[in-house]
Amino acid sequence: MPTEAQMIVRLLLTLLLSGLIGLERQAHRRDAGLRTHILVALGSCLIMLTSLYVFDIYKSQVSLDPARIAAGVVTGIGFLGAGTIIRESDGVRGLTTAASLWVAAGLGLAVGVGFCKIAVYTTILVLIVLHFLRFIEKPLVKTSDNIKA
Repeated sequence: MPTEAQMIVRLLLTLLLSGLIGLERQAHRRDAGLRTHILVALGSCLIMLTSLYVFDIYKSQVSLDPARIAAGVVTGIGFLGAGTIIRESDGVRGLTTAASLWVAAGLGLAVGVGFCKIAVYTTILVLIVLHFLRFIEKPLVKTSDNIKA
């Protein structure tokens, strides 16, 4: 079980990593921006830490699976992501933002369980995908005007 200091560090790391992704979304004027991504990831991290705590308390008394609570996060984030996807007369908006919220939830779960190095690498990859691939994608692929990230 992580100490309180380790849990605080995990929460702060989650804030930083998800804030970077949220900042990129905010810079592109998406509704789910900095605060939304941070809140999703912090909530996921807290849920994962709570799951570990409950598992640690009751592991000798009952059979528990700490991943069950995390699975609920994955389900719940699907509903939040669906709320960012908007169908308009000329197409669909928000798919990339929904995906970035899903990743932010995953980052929170990963950092919550102590998978910090991989969460940092994932954040770097997400930022590359969100920011830099936009410039590669446009000239290489003639994307439909009906799909907006």
